[in-house]
Amino acid sequence: MPGFFQMLMKRKEVIPIVGIMALAATGSSSVAIYFLFHKNDVILNKTSNPEPWERVNPSKPQKFVTINQKWKPVETLEMVKSMTKDK
Repeated sequence: MPGFFQMLMKRKEVIPIVGIMALAATGSSSVAIYFLFHKNDVILNKTSNPEPWERVNPSKPQKFVTINQKWKPVETLEMVKSMTKDK
């Protein structure tokens, strides 16, 4: 590493590029980690939650933008879900 910092001190015009690349690498890494642990689309541990679609609230919209739309549970789906839960 001392060679890297000595090269930066000799060529000061490279400092902004190195700073921008470090910021981009840090940002992309943090976004990847955020989406791995905080979004429901990616499942890392299937043993603790084998059926993640069972936790979805049907009254809460899953879209980014919902305009004048009412969410209600589907009766047929609820009937099938209750029939399969008993077994």
